[in-house]
Amino acid sequence: MLEVRNLGKTYRGGVRALDGIDLSIPPGMFGLLGPNGAGKSTLMRTLAAIQLPDSGSIRFDGIDVLADPVALRRRLGYLPQSFGAYPHASCRTMLRHMAILKGLPDDAQTASRIDQLLELTNLTAHADRPVTTFSGGMRQRWGIAQALLGDPALLILDEPTAGLDPEERMRLYNLLSQLSGERVVLLSTHIVDDIEQLCSAVAVVQGGKVVARGETARLVEELAGRVWESAEPVPARSPARHLSTAYRRGQPVHRCFAVSCPGAGFTPAVPSLEDRYFLELHGARPC
Repeated sequence: MLEVRNLGKTYRGGVRALDGIDLSIPPGMFGLLGPNGAGKSTLMRTLAAIQLPDSGSIRFDGIDVLADPVALRRRLGYLPQSFGAYPHASCRTMLRHMAILKGLPDDAQTASRIDQLLELTNLTAHADRPVTTFSGGMRQRWGIAQALLGDPALLILDEPTAGLDPEERMRLYNLLSQLSGERVVLLSTHIVDDIEQLCSAVAVVQGGKVVARGETARLVEELAGRVWESAEPVPARSPARHLSTAYRRGQPVHRCFAVSCPGAGFTPAVPSLEDRYFLELHGARPC
């Protein structure tokens, strides 16, 4: 269990990146959803003991993370939003290098584990290629392989699917779905579909605060019967709250939240996590 209590962080200039974050995350895949600038990456770096908060506490399986960050790092796998690699180092060589940095012995057992991770991430055929020549999806899979070195109990993934094409994203979904089990996997993203595909529970972050949290299905079910769509925009004086405007086969689709039909032309819509996400970002709550 990962327990976060009243976590706060303010940067120079008075930017409040974390504002009293409280979370309890059990084993399994947990999503952290929010727009760019919401504080997700600051939270990920803080949970990974890369930077200190101004206030609050973090505990993981009995470890006081702020008092003993080294103890956490022994059990942590971390995939940052961006990472580099040595220009001419092969995939296997980089994994061996990362294993040594993590304190694993440079022996046959570690070499065998690297082979297993290459197989798991579908990189065996590319083990001798430099990581710098990989496609975006291959680089992310390599990043997950290095994060899994040492069989971590806590796995933190910051925007793992950003910039990937649909095929690579689906490959990564399939890989991530295999990783939860008994470990805590924290997936941070601004892509709603990532959460819907992978996470049974989610917290929505906006302005450094958790504005909604719970089981993904329940957060969506709370909108049942109160999401509507139309080819026409929501009337200006309507009590309905606009959620989003998208296009379906070239035609506009306007979605809104209202306790009853907001007017002629609106039909009931099946609610989605994206609807709940936009509702929270607009500062409203289902009632």
